[in-house]
Amino acid sequence: MKRIQSACLEQTIRFLTKDDVPLEESRRLVQAEYRHYLEQLDRNRTGYKVLEETPQPDGSLLVLLKRQYNHYSTDNFLK
Repeated sequence: MKRIQSACLEQTIRFLTKDDVPLEESRRLVQAEYRHYLEQLDRNRTGYKVLEETPQPDGSLLVLLKRQYNHYSTDNFLK
């Protein structure tokens, strides 16, 4: 029998802009969606570490992060 001791996901997420919204407003909406995503992780007590945030020329945001998987222990993954 086996048991998971620790688990962590490395994700690349792209927060996309909307086509029918002016660029500056679209960038503001992308930032708001990104903050909401991080707040949701905090609210669910999911451990995470943002490794990189890269704004794209089209206004979208590319985020590389490590996050806890299903509330398993993360050992040293997030340090």
